[in-house]
Amino acid sequence: MFEQHLIALPILLPLIAAPITLILGHSRLSWMFATAISALACYFSWHLLTATLTESVLSYAVGGWSPPWGIELRVDVANAFVLLAVSALSTLVLIYSKDSIEKEIESSKHALYYTAHLLCLAGLSGILLTGDAFNLFVFLEISSLATYTLVSLASDRRCLTAAFRYLIMGTIGATFILIGVGMLYMKTGTLNMLDLAIRIDVYESSRTINTGLAFIMVGVSIKLALFPLHMWLPAAYTHAPSAVTAFLASTATKVAFYVMIRFIFTIFGLNYVFEEMGMDLILMVLAIVAIFKCSYMATVQSNVKTVLAYSSVAQIGYMILGISLVSVTGLMAGLIHIFNHALMKGALFMAVGAVFYRVGSVEISAFKGLGKQMPFTMAAFTIAGLSIIGVPLTVGFISKWYLVTAALEQQHWILAALVLVGSLLAVVYMGRVIEAAYFQKPPASQDSNQVKEAPWLMLLPMWILVLANIYFGIDTSLTTEAASSASEWLFQTSSIAAANSAEVSQ
Repeated sequence: MFEQHLIALPILLPLIAAPITLILGHSRLSWMFATAISALACYFSWHLLTATLTESVLSYAVGGWSPPWGIELRVDVANAFVLLAVSALSTLVLIYSKDSIEKEIESSKHALYYTAHLLCLAGLSGILLTGDAFNLFVFLEISSLATYTLVSLASDRRCLTAAFRYLIMGTIGATFILIGVGMLYMKTGTLNMLDLAIRIDVYESSRTINTGLAFIMVGVSIKLALFPLHMWLPAAYTHAPSAVTAFLASTATKVAFYVMIRFIFTIFGLNYVFEEMGMDLILMVLAIVAIFKCSYMATVQSNVKTVLAYSSVAQIGYMILGISLVSVTGLMAGLIHIFNHALMKGALFMAVGAVFYRVGSVEISAFKGLGKQMPFTMAAFTIAGLSIIGVPLTVGFISKWYLVTAALEQQHWILAALVLVGSLLAVVYMGRVIEAAYFQKPPASQDSNQVKEAPWLMLLPMWILVLANIYFGIDTSLTTEAASSASEWLFQTSSIAAANSAEVSQ
């Protein structure tokens, strides 16, 4: 019973704290308050995950109105797993932000940054926890509006163009999702996700349901930055403040991936989406193209943040590839990669932000000689880069191991080979940066005495993520147990929903 009331806290805490943060105004006070709130949300997220591992599902009826008539918050092992990753990364990024934003955001906007960060966290948490399809859209808009604000806060005026492009694409994606949800409501008369799952199968041959599925999948793909609907992401990641990029790369696309999983497995069902509509083949093709096209694009960029941005789109391809295999192991690989990629990209973007803090540039040429000048920062970048490649004893290896295993289980030998070849492209784009740092001399115009290691508040969260990359690459018990339980639960839920809908139709 106690855990049931805790379900609302990861949403309510940052949502209520956001305006208070703005009222505080003072940069240091706002930072301390926002970090404490995020840490509390992380604690409650951990508590919810441990509870769902033993009790399976927790439900909370908002206002005492029982579902499907009232709004329901619902926690299972799948969304609790993602929620923990989101809240933990939020806390680490906020710790990192104190020094980082001093160089990239005007001091008068610091309180606004922390306010928007908390609103984004509240929106992301709401997306994960809500059991209502329309409220998923509402929380999606809360997080999106906060994200557009965060991207636009950089001193570089190019961030305004990036934020505007993000705004346009994000609005189109949200509109598609809203239209899709509206079509489902028009046909079924309900917005509760579990109730939708039962009623949709009765109308599975309906053009309205088919069109709703198409709108939702396109809208979520835009939010997810799935190739070829990804063009907003490179500019947003490149020109946003480094702390913002680290937060978004670690959380926003991962939550959008979860939304796709939730619609496919909980609402529409496996049989309808994959067997009748053939979405597995479409997703598989898009995933493979994303891996190779965007990995190639990463190899030809000169800005390291842009390199990592295209790498993120390629890594999203790996997650989608896991879904397209339509197996417990494939979905498990995708869920594991949500957590693992958050650790990898969080550390990488923090390292790049630390370089910008000291050098004032993130061009590859600016990384020359930094292996000696900023040894801790570049060591963190190198280890996280090896994790992106998939070197053993890192989390990246675990993700790709399970993805290859899932492909081999279904005799997709060529697919398994493509996953491995995609990792070789990661060697190229990460290797270019590492080579510049350790094997090239600093530019003659650079005063080596002025370049020194990043502040400890930037190094601390960075190295926590780096050590997590190694720890969870060796001890996989937590991640594999949570992802395996979530995958099996989602497949089981989809089967139960199909059986219940068959009874209703009879």
